[in-house]
Amino acid sequence: MRTGLVYDPAYLRHNTGWHVERPERLTRTLGVLEEKGFLGRLEKIAPRAASVEEVALVHPRDYIGRIEAFCAAGGGRLDPDTVASPESYAVALLAVGGVIAAVEAVVMGTISRAFALVRPPGHHALPDRAMGFCLFNNVAVAARWAAEQYGFQRILVVDWDYHHGNGTEAAFYRDSGVLYFSTHSATGYPGTGWVQRVGEGPGEGFNINVPLPDAAGDADLSFAFQELLVPVAAEYQPELVLVSAGQDGYRGDPIAGMRLTAGGYGALAAIVREIADRHARGRLAGVLEGGYDLDGLGECIAAILQAWGEEAAVSERPAEGVHPEVEAVVTTVKNTHRDYWECFR
Repeated sequence: MRTGLVYDPAYLRHNTGWHVERPERLTRTLGVLEEKGFLGRLEKIAPRAASVEEVALVHPRDYIGRIEAFCAAGGGRLDPDTVASPESYAVALLAVGGVIAAVEAVVMGTISRAFALVRPPGHHALPDRAMGFCLFNNVAVAARWAAEQYGFQRILVVDWDYHHGNGTEAAFYRDSGVLYFSTHSATGYPGTGWVQRVGEGPGEGFNINVPLPDAAGDADLSFAFQELLVPVAAEYQPELVLVSAGQDGYRGDPIAGMRLTAGGYGALAAIVREIADRHARGRLAGVLEGGYDLDGLGECIAAILQAWGEEAAVSERPAEGVHPEVEAVVTTVKNTHRDYWECFR
C-alpha cells in the first residue's frame, strides 16, 4: 500500500488576496512534489465536504452559522489576521472533510499513511472563534469524528507547527481520549502553550506543551520528540496518530521561523511514523497547518512524505548538539508531568 495525498483545486478558492496564507502555498508545494517525482507515487484521496453535524463535533452550530453567513455576505476580516472570502465557508467544510477522508483511508487500510494538503488551516480555531488564519479546526474535528466513528479511546495529536495550537488544546483540554503534544515557539503567536497547561478534570496530564526558543533547530526538535513524545506514546498506546503539520519553523519562513531544515521535518516525520507503526497499527495522517516560505514548504512536505514512504528508514537523530535551553525545557516538562506519566519518574 502507498501513502495517500488529499488535494482538490477547490482549496485554491479560499481567496485571501495578498495574505501570507494564500493559494500558492498549495500550488508551489505540488510543483515541488512533481519535480521530485512524488506525485506519481502517491495515492490520490478525494476530499468531501464535511457536514454541519460533523463540524459540530467541535464547533457550536451557532458559530458554524455565523461563519456561513459572514461568507455569504461577501466575507472580509474575521479578525486582524483572519480573512474569509465568499467561498471560504464551502472551502473550509472541504478542508475538514479532506482530513476526515485521510483518516478514513488509513483506518480502513486502503492506504498506509496520508497527508491532507488542505486550506484554510485549522489548529488556531477555537470552538467559537476564528483566529490565526483558521476557520474550523480540521484536526480536532477529524479526531472527534474518528472517536465516534470507530470507537477509538486514545488518539494522539502531534503538533509541530511554530505556533501553539491553542484551538486544539481548547477542544481537548478536559478529554483523556486525545493526548495533545505540541512543540512551538515560547514567544510566538498566540502567546499560549505554557508547560503548566496540563489539562483539567479527566484531561489532566493529557495536554503536553513544549515551548522552545526560536534558536531551536533540527537536533533540538528531535531531542524533544525522543525524550518526551516517544516514551509518552509508548505509555499511552494510541490507536490513531494525527499530525498538525505546520512547517513554519523552517529556517527561511517569512513570518515565523526557528532553524529547522527540510531534513529536520523529515526526521520528525520518521519518529512519528515509528510511533504509529509500533502502537497504532500504522494509522497515521497529517494535515497542513502553517508554513509560508513557498519553496521551503514544498521541500519540507517532500521530506515528510519521503519519511512516510514504504521504502523509508527511520531517521537518526541529527549530529549537531542540543541547545542548553531546550534541554532545560525538556527537563521542566518531565518534572511537570511526572505525576501523570510513569516514564518521567
